[in-house]
Amino acid sequence: MKRRMRMKKTIRTLLASSILAMSVQAAAETKVGFIYVGPKTDYGYNYAQDQGRLYLEEHMDDVETVYFENIPENADVQRVMERMVRSGVEVVFPTSYGYLDHALKVAEKYPEVHFAHSGGLKTSDNLMTYFAEIDQAMYLAGVAAGLTTKTNQLGFIAAHPIPQVLRNINAFTRGAQSVNPDVTTSVIWTSSWSDPTKEAEAAEALISDGADVLTGHVDSPINYVQVAERRGVYSVGYHADASQFAPKGWLVGAIWNWGPMMEGIVKSAKDGTWKSEHLRGDLLTGAAKLSDFGSAVSEESQQEVLDRQASIMNEEFQVWAGPIFSQDGTELVAEGDVMSLEETEKMDFLVKGVKGRLK
Repeated sequence: MKRRMRMKKTIRTLLASSILAMSVQAAAETKVGFIYVGPKTDYGYNYAQDQGRLYLEEHMDDVETVYFENIPENADVQRVMERMVRSGVEVVFPTSYGYLDHALKVAEKYPEVHFAHSGGLKTSDNLMTYFAEIDQAMYLAGVAAGLTTKTNQLGFIAAHPIPQVLRNINAFTRGAQSVNPDVTTSVIWTSSWSDPTKEAEAAEALISDGADVLTGHVDSPINYVQVAERRGVYSVGYHADASQFAPKGWLVGAIWNWGPMMEGIVKSAKDGTWKSEHLRGDLLTGAAKLSDFGSAVSEESQQEVLDRQASIMNEEFQVWAGPIFSQDGTELVAEGDVMSLEETEKMDFLVKGVKGRLK
């Protein structure tokens, strides 16, 4: 009888210990929220951000994630962030460019919550920004395009003339011109991060005008990649690997790899090392990278791109080293000078060889 009572007592102790351990684990779990301006299935910007969220779930046992998609860049996103905070979210990733001012307002209201905005240039005590120099990858994609084009005319579908977009247009063009000085890039603006009809129409127009390589900076590359494939021309992806939509004409893509950076941000919020900063990655850190090459890129061209990539990562070559000329031929950066990251993040010009106006 005594033995049986001792066993029952032991079982109760073990159960109590297990329950306590589960309670501690639950209490230690951090809830992380993500907000996307479009669908997470776009194989583009929102897809890449969501891949970062999935990375957190896979690599951090003490993290729970939630997300909202298709949230416009207006007061709606403030309401979503407030809803997240009230539900216990401790780290918020408002991922779209136009979310920044809204996030700053919510961050001021909830100083105990951490906010990490993608690509912004403003911070507060509990709001930081994160981004990567993906224009390095776009430069390399331009090298591939310059070596592959037959017409020497490239096409670029662009959403808004903000610095991030201008950096990519200019980097892509400079990369192509570095191996093919006769190349020009025609730009069509859609005035929207996601407008499939406008994007397809722009792609059709660029091809009809002679472009035989298309790329862009809109939320999803699917539309222009599919038009390029159907019309028998080449495509360069952006944000994520969309090669499955262009098995013949795919050259390469400039893509994000947000997971490790997001993991570091969440860990800093948990362990008290959080900084109100502009956190930036690049090819060297792996936050930006190239996708696999498509069969349309020759082995010789692939090697040229990879050699140039090694030079960038070894800091032997700078994408924004002078001379750099504006569309009208004005020298903006002299030979021997290099634009700083702070200058490129405020870029407000198009380089020589780009056809199209700033809107």
